[in-house]
Amino acid sequence: MQITLPYAGIVLLVGPSNSGKTTFLQRLIDEQTIVRSEVVSSDDCRVLVSDIEYMDWRDRPKLEADQLFHQYQQISKEAFTMMDALVEARCRLNKLTFIDATHLHPDDRKRYISMARKHHVPIIAIILDAPQEVLLERDEQRDHPRGKRKLKQQFQTFKREKRFMKKEGYKATYILDINDLTTLEMKRSNNPIEVELQAGIDVIGDIHGCFDEMIALLEKLGYKLNEAGLYVHPDGRKFVSLGDVMSRSPRSLDTMLFFLRHIKAGLAYMIDSNHGWKIARWLDGRKVTLTHGDEQTAEEFVQFEEQFGQEETVKIKAELKELLLQAPSHYVFTQNGLPALVCTHAGIKDKYIGKQSRRISDFCRYGDTDGVDDNGKPLRKDWFIHHNHSTLIVWGHDPKPQPLMINNTMNIDQGVVFGGQLTALRFPEKEFVAIKAAKDYSGSADNPLKEWEKKRLDPPNIVKFLNGYSVLTSEVGEIKVHPERVKSAIDSVSHFTVPIEQLIYVPPTMSPTPKAAASPDYLEHPQEAIDYYRSHGIEKMVAEKKHMGSRAVLFLFKDETSAKKYVGSNTLGTIYTKSGRRFFDSVVEKEVVAKISQELNEVDYFNKYHTDFVLLDAEIMPWNLKAKELISNQYAHVAENAILDRTHLKEKLAAVKDQHPQISNWLEQYTTKLDNASTFKNVFQTYCWDINGIEHIQIAPFHVLAHSNETFFDKPHTWHMEKSHEFAQDSTIFVATEYKMIEDETSEQEVIRWWEDITKDGHEGIIIKPESFLAKEKGKLLQPAIKVRGRQYLTIIYGMDYLEPANLERLKERNTGKKQKHALLQFALGIEAIQRFVHGEPIERVHECALAILAMEAEPVDPRL
Repeated sequence: MQITLPYAGIVLLVGPSNSGKTTFLQRLIDEQTIVRSEVVSSDDCRVLVSDIEYMDWRDRPKLEADQLFHQYQQISKEAFTMMDALVEARCRLNKLTFIDATHLHPDDRKRYISMARKHHVPIIAIILDAPQEVLLERDEQRDHPRGKRKLKQQFQTFKREKRFMKKEGYKATYILDINDLTTLEMKRSNNPIEVELQAGIDVIGDIHGCFDEMIALLEKLGYKLNEAGLYVHPDGRKFVSLGDVMSRSPRSLDTMLFFLRHIKAGLAYMIDSNHGWKIARWLDGRKVTLTHGDEQTAEEFVQFEEQFGQEETVKIKAELKELLLQAPSHYVFTQNGLPALVCTHAGIKDKYIGKQSRRISDFCRYGDTDGVDDNGKPLRKDWFIHHNHSTLIVWGHDPKPQPLMINNTMNIDQGVVFGGQLTALRFPEKEFVAIKAAKDYSGSADNPLKEWEKKRLDPPNIVKFLNGYSVLTSEVGEIKVHPERVKSAIDSVSHFTVPIEQLIYVPPTMSPTPKAAASPDYLEHPQEAIDYYRSHGIEKMVAEKKHMGSRAVLFLFKDETSAKKYVGSNTLGTIYTKSGRRFFDSVVEKEVVAKISQELNEVDYFNKYHTDFVLLDAEIMPWNLKAKELISNQYAHVAENAILDRTHLKEKLAAVKDQHPQISNWLEQYTTKLDNASTFKNVFQTYCWDINGIEHIQIAPFHVLAHSNETFFDKPHTWHMEKSHEFAQDSTIFVATEYKMIEDETSEQEVIRWWEDITKDGHEGIIIKPESFLAKEKGKLLQPAIKVRGRQYLTIIYGMDYLEPANLERLKERNTGKKQKHALLQFALGIEAIQRFVHGEPIERVHECALAILAMEAEPVDPRL
């Protein structure tokens, strides 16, 4: 006889005392079929809770016997409570557990059957059926006999109950007699839904019978058609379908037969799904109503029978029925034995992963639903907000225009059958490959991609973000946003920023040079920025004069009708800071935006470029527009007091210098300190001027980020500078940004001299950028820009005496690593947000990028950098 043990769950041993349960388990341990920790024994639990191995109240006075029996009952109660807790914990962890106890009474067995169902693990019963005389004989040989009377009672109970056990709901029931035990073979099964990754896997979203797109996608992924008519990857990769390979389009049968062949050949996997489950039951002859495209699949079988005959049709129906019925609810792909990727059709709870049951299958087929709407469509709940560990879950079922990543879950159903695209995720690379649909095959009036567009401006579900989340960007891949930072960002967005429909881009921070200046008299110098880019293979750079103002984003519309279409409100535009707050008060903003709009329309800007809006990254001057409070409370106050104190001390030292020559050095030192204080005052005052109306406001755009139909990340920075000059000609508020090219040693030295000249008078400095907007080395993004600030300007950053040798030496040890990291990640997030907005994705998808940047800004980084 052979018993195949489940990969996890409960093995319930049933039999009277002395039937051989403990001996049987010890043999399995000795044979290394199981390990000792997989056995939970009632006898062991009694010892653990009481320190008593055996308790005998026979032949004792009645009072003592009663007390001992009562004590035994208490111990047994606590022992079984402990045993149940252990078994339940192992069920939660998807472990196999043997329970060594008699289990003679139905309530004892039902408890574990319920426990197995609760935790979605299998339960089998192994019944040890030994004759009564054997039980009595074995009892006489024990150190602590149970007694004939007790054993006879147990045996009678066992005989009565044995007849009913097969009907109690076990996955399998094995009844073993003494002879069976001598010849019994035991083997363990592996979890059929766990697959160890070998050479990578390609996960394909809902195909819905779009056969041609599927073949095109496989070819794009590198699969080749061999002589046997199978698609094989030269690197040994395999592909997995998230289900719904059929229904809604005319080649569902071809697609199903394709997967049947490839699964048989061990080249592919397929997951259970709602359409697959319905077609499987229809093939099984059950009464089901075929709707939502399933009726087209049934019609294909009719056509197949007309072409190939009844016999062949019956054959393929049987094979496909078996394929669909056996498709698992999900797959867990492992690396080195550890879960790395979970693939499911519509969703999965964390506690379901690696387990199988009817309830889990239903959840994985349909997701988390809450009834239906007025049109009979399911109301889907966001199951993925509860996913809280590092295993990536990939799913489909709910079409989205683009791959959607939230909380380490990824939706790759892009509605190919509705005219969208068929998407594959390459794992472990986490790269997307997609094929555009040839057309909308569905013929459905309820196109979910169009419904998605209608709901584009619906507010996001904040719960998705509260516990942290991930953003999948095209430039740096996955960016994780930690929960301790995101809550403050949500608070800011909820109370202080412009409406999230208009907060489509948050400017990234900018890092200084990775290394301090090699020159002993400088903290920052252009040479280090140039060397950084040269070391990464960048030969051409742009040096832009840095305006000492405040960073701002201008989101400007052609007219209010255009704004209504894109952001849902009647406005000509908005101007906001790098923290997402309005730059001006509402009156001034309206005046500034109206003037820019009027001037741009006068030159026909929007019609000229066929756009409904323009998105600009800019600097607004003067500095005191936004820094008035900072200037009055910090800079002006510090400067005035420093000059006053240092002047007073210098005068006193000068008065006594002749009598005390030894203080000459001290006088010289304070003369320098007074000069430092004066420099400090002059520097910040350079960027402050009186503002009498908007005609005194200057805006310097340096990036044209997007129009309504395109982004400009493919344009070099020289193009953006030319656009800056164009805007300066088109509007009296705009000013151009001066810039120079770095192409060789001569131009490099010219830029350095230019930087030295403009910073002598306290000008802030320059920004050095690679010529291309997106600069990479071996596919890795480089710093998009590096700021190089002047010696005098840095006095308002690091203090008026920062150039003293001891101070400068200490500052040169500053660590810019975190600043550089933030600059790269925020840059990638900003690009992602704009691309999503221009592509018409829902505001929630745009918002998650902007929120991530604001959350990152909440992380502590030296603000002087």
